[in-house]
Amino acid sequence: MTFRELLRRGDPAIWFAGTGLGICLLMIAGMLGLILVNGLGFFWPRPLVQATLTDGSVLLGEQVAHEAIPRPGTPDHLRDFRTQFKVGNRDLGGADFRWVEDAEIVSRSTPADATYVERREYGPLIGRPVRLLEGEREIATGVDATWEALQPLVARAEVDRERIRDIERDEIGAINARLERERLALRKLEISGRADPASRDEIAARVAELQAEYASAETRLVETLSSASATRVVFAAADGAEKELQTLDVYRIYRANELSLTGRIGVYAGRLWEFLSGDPRESNTEGGILPAIFGTVMMVILMSILAVPFGVLAALYLREYARQGVLVRFVRIAVNNLAGVPSIVFGVFGLGFFVYFVGGAIDQAFFAERLPTPTFGTGGILWASLTLGLLTVPVVIVASEEALGAVPRSMREASLATGATKFQTILRVVLPAAAPGVLTGLILAMARGAGEVAPLMITGVVKLAPDLPLDGVAPFVHLDRKFMHLGYHIYDVGFQSPNVEAAKPMVYATAILLLVIVVALNLTAIIVRNHLRRRYQTSAF
Repeated sequence: MTFRELLRRGDPAIWFAGTGLGICLLMIAGMLGLILVNGLGFFWPRPLVQATLTDGSVLLGEQVAHEAIPRPGTPDHLRDFRTQFKVGNRDLGGADFRWVEDAEIVSRSTPADATYVERREYGPLIGRPVRLLEGEREIATGVDATWEALQPLVARAEVDRERIRDIERDEIGAINARLERERLALRKLEISGRADPASRDEIAARVAELQAEYASAETRLVETLSSASATRVVFAAADGAEKELQTLDVYRIYRANELSLTGRIGVYAGRLWEFLSGDPRESNTEGGILPAIFGTVMMVILMSILAVPFGVLAALYLREYARQGVLVRFVRIAVNNLAGVPSIVFGVFGLGFFVYFVGGAIDQAFFAERLPTPTFGTGGILWASLTLGLLTVPVVIVASEEALGAVPRSMREASLATGATKFQTILRVVLPAAAPGVLTGLILAMARGAGEVAPLMITGVVKLAPDLPLDGVAPFVHLDRKFMHLGYHIYDVGFQSPNVEAAKPMVYATAILLLVIVVALNLTAIIVRNHLRRRYQTSAF
């Protein structure tokens, strides 16, 4: 068969299309593999290697990289090698990571007593515990004795941190919220001119009662902090420098070179759980990302609730009610063009219309007593969700209109022939049959909305927001609050972190989690869509 005949049959086009698809799949698989290896490996505890250098100095840390040394234009280009050590101890040495040429390393060993410490700030501490203090009294000395005495104190420190967190956030936070409500109530009375002496006295009495509760909670907090901070441990680094650390600030401690496989799995599981359920610390490069997970999921749900009804209603009008003509064609073209508008443009619109115009009007009408401090007149999760709803509603409109158009005309005619009105036909026949296609639009909208970052940066997302939009403080749902988002967290940690090397693994781990959340949300919608498809098998789907 000649090439011209193959070309006429279209075989080369099929080959090129298949090759392109294969290349795309390989690129996607490679990207996912890179993210998975670097992200999931972040939590695995590595051995601690002690290296003695030619100048007599000693360093102790994890070996995290090994590469050829680039020396372009010289005969030694890529002939020598170097090793990167994660040495921690940033407050002692000034950097968490250090590159050392292999030629400078005289010997390497893995000492059994080398200890890895995860602490509140300054990154990990790597060394050996040498003394344990309680007040001015030394209760343990020596590496082994201090290690044994330190274990129950680290377990107790976790309980103390939870108790301190409960007092600070739950008790004192609730009291501060009630004090703020009383202050605003008085301010509202003053603005309206109804602040008579009786009302002032009543509010003052409640404020005095709350202040007494606050003083009691503060006393218990000080006592708990004093008790928890009484014990301190002194660590010695590989170079002999010592660092004193409160046991309250120790989050996890282990001897990396003595860990069995079970022990390593335990450390891995603990780190992974902390990552999923904890709050961030150390400029978001350590700890957990629970606020970002919660903010991302809540924003996507709010966006879907806001985008889908308007998108479906617009599609219904365009397909079922509008008289087809030039105006309707123009609207369809406009909707299709909106789907291609850069997301930052929607962000600027959301800032100007939702935040400043609508939010400012809401503050003037309902929260005048809080001004000049804005409530809804500043970025928040509601305005971010509305902005992304506008961004994704064209996708929903197009998908919904196509789904409505695919419903067989015979189904409409059969319903009308039985005496049903047009509204009843749409509500009970057309919409259920088109539901799988509508859900396809929802899936596309969620997939795009969950990954958008640019509009969020100017409508409510922040670097750190420990107070969630949903909590136990009345009114429980706080749509005016700023929030964290996984996409912005990746940008912030990857490009704004002062410690790039320490932040790199967190970027991969967060990217995995964002992919998992998007896939989970999409799978939920796909399962519902497939159920509806099986239910309405007579439709064109």
